[in-house]
Amino acid sequence: MINSRFPKMLLIGLLPVGSVFFIATAATAQNTSEVGLGIGGLVYKGELSPKYQFRNNRPALTAFYRKDLSAPITLRAGAMGGMLRADDRNVKGLNGNVPPSSAYRDASLKGNLLELSGALEYNFFDYHNRKDKVHFTPYVFVGLAGFYANTRITSSAHPALDKKAGVISLAIPLGAGFKYALSEHWNLGLEAGARKTITDNLDHVDGKATGQNDLLGNPHDQDWYFYNGLSISYTFYKIRCPDKSQEKGKKKD
Repeated sequence: MINSRFPKMLLIGLLPVGSVFFIATAATAQNTSEVGLGIGGLVYKGELSPKYQFRNNRPALTAFYRKDLSAPITLRAGAMGGMLRADDRNVKGLNGNVPPSSAYRDASLKGNLLELSGALEYNFFDYHNRKDKVHFTPYVFVGLAGFYANTRITSSAHPALDKKAGVISLAIPLGAGFKYALSEHWNLGLEAGARKTITDNLDHVDGKATGQNDLLGNPHDQDWYFYNGLSISYTFYKIRCPDKSQEKGKKKD
């Protein structure tokens, strides 16, 4: 289980590093925005995979739009779609064998997930500033997402668990990434993030259904999913028109 205090500790630890940068640039309005595409992996975490398992990565695609409110602050809207996979037989316990609860349940999960999200990004450097020698920045983000997951679970040991259904719910995306400006317009990105859902039904195993017990599901733990991947984006620059009042003042002088 992931420590729920970790995201708070991450933000508390990292934000002071960029505080000087934030104070110096927060008042400067940005006129840049980005559109981009990404490819990566989607990973499920729940009853059938109690810990993050790299082997559960399945293909996922993203599309996003970013608007820079200031050098450190960016708003992002995005869409993501990918596959979910997990199997009790792939879970390893402390002794390297399949844990008794996973062996007893002997279930597998397959499905797909679609997500729409909005997030706030905090950039530590102004990587869009071509006058600066720094053309990269690490960043952290937090937001809100709505998702639809259509999943199917099957169990050879407990046919009563077999179920296929769709779930609509909310999740809290949070994570970190790295942006690098290849040129004035093109950028590369690397991101890893977790989604804390408010449901325990991504896998339809929650320990609450008729006939289930604590060996089949944990009613006190909610499901997660993760996205990690690479992206490429294109930056648009908005050209500001000169202030007419200032122009008149110069002419009078």
